[in-house]
Amino acid sequence: MTDFTIYPAIDIREGRVVRLHKGDYDKETRYPSEPLGVARGYAEGGARWLHLVDLDAARAGGYTLTPLLREIVAETSLQVQTGGGVRGKEDVAALLDAGASRVVVGSLAVREPETVAAWIEEFGSDRITVALDTRTGEDGSWVLPTSGWTSDTETDLAALLSHYARSGLAHALCTDIGRDGTMSGPNLNLYTFLTRAVPDVAVQASGGTRHAADVRGVRKIGCAGVILGKALLEGRLTIDEAIAEERE
Repeated sequence: MTDFTIYPAIDIREGRVVRLHKGDYDKETRYPSEPLGVARGYAEGGARWLHLVDLDAARAGGYTLTPLLREIVAETSLQVQTGGGVRGKEDVAALLDAGASRVVVGSLAVREPETVAAWIEEFGSDRITVALDTRTGEDGSWVLPTSGWTSDTETDLAALLSHYARSGLAHALCTDIGRDGTMSGPNLNLYTFLTRAVPDVAVQASGGTRHAADVRGVRKIGCAGVILGKALLEGRLTIDEAIAEERE
């Protein structure tokens, strides 16, 4: 298992830093800071990685943040994990060429697992993060939405993640959509289940993290990293406090 990693997140919609509430595009909070400045602040606070999301592309396709990605890579020490709208192998190659350290593949990873498994083999297990974001279905099962969390599928979360583990996946990001942007705490039951199901995959927790104790909680149950968005943007948790947990 890899070292524990803090991933401060910057979600971009229409050029602005935003956070959605439970993945709902109609429940958006906009922040005044410009994206490059936010990234610089995280780097100055000691972050090693940045999680950069193109929300417009996540729903409509066609990654639009390449100029920003290039700026962040050129002007900070951050390694960038980024995605949104990745639909083909050429999209992965373009983002890696633009300086991304890892490319996040979400909707296509649910719809076309064999295609994405082939990318893992071609580009290398450390260059792809599969995002299997989930919400609880009416029957209590974990539903996997696609297209910016706007369309549900019938794919089983554990079965799909196990398939990817057998295909050599090294990094998986799982967001509990019901907690995303809610500041209600991470779903420790979900991440305990996932880390036990695929112990050789580095699981990144996302959704609901409020403070240092939450970061500690996901680390203790075996997660390899945590995505931090709203808590950092609204000052509930500072990047210094977060990085201190990374170094424990």
